[in-house]
Amino acid sequence: MIPAPFTYIRVSSVADALSALQVHGEEAKLLAGGHSLIPLMKLRLATPQALIDISSVNELVGITLSGNVLRIGAATRHFEIETSEVVRKHVPLLAYTASLVGDPQVRNRGTIGGSVAHGDSASDLPVSLLALDAVMTVQGARGKRAVPASEFFLGFWRTAVAPDEVLVHIDVPVTNSGWSYQKFTIRSQDWATVSAAVQGDAVALGAMAEIPLRARQVEAAIQAGNTVSEASRLADEGTSPSSDTRASADYRRHLARVLVENALVEAATRR
Repeated sequence: MIPAPFTYIRVSSVADALSALQVHGEEAKLLAGGHSLIPLMKLRLATPQALIDISSVNELVGITLSGNVLRIGAATRHFEIETSEVVRKHVPLLAYTASLVGDPQVRNRGTIGGSVAHGDSASDLPVSLLALDAVMTVQGARGKRAVPASEFFLGFWRTAVAPDEVLVHIDVPVTNSGWSYQKFTIRSQDWATVSAAVQGDAVALGAMAEIPLRARQVEAAIQAGNTVSEASRLADEGTSPSSDTRASADYRRHLARVLVENALVEAATRR
């Protein structure tokens, strides 16, 4: 398939990107790695009239540690996160999750901001960022605002980033608690049929609803002193998985319970 015609705009700063968004309004889309957007455009599921290329905006790239917070620029590529010694040391869950995104070609071009802003609950990084209590900073004409991961994902392919805003960076608290990321896929390098991330006492699920979810019942059960096996049986409570060609809703519920138990067991070995 061939995308519908569009205007291509290459910018070199966040200010230029915001100006272009104001000019083109909701008919514009930001382009970084393009691994989420371009396939949708080829299928005509997305038909933006303008593409604003932010891949050369240096202020959106980089990984810095300040105190107990790791800041990652939105245009930082998955490979950079996967191989960063700073990320591996201070937030190993994020480095490991990044290593499972797609294949090497995807990880060398795709960006963390693109993955997060796309808002697909089957994506790897949003699930781990939710478990990590990350905070996303978006910038618009009225300035910057911080959005916790728990409030960032609004629905299927919908996030808190407004049409006239840019996701500029993601702040991740440094932690030394146990962690694990588990996912079930039909094929290697595929989207997760179900995924589970654990960081300390936090448990997050992917592909169990339109948005990534915290498994609050599991968290409460663990804090109340229940065993891992007992708590894991609650993993699918409060979820609304879909049935599709990959799995039925009931099978996804089963997977959630299994993956959460596996993740909790593995995380306990890293405490």
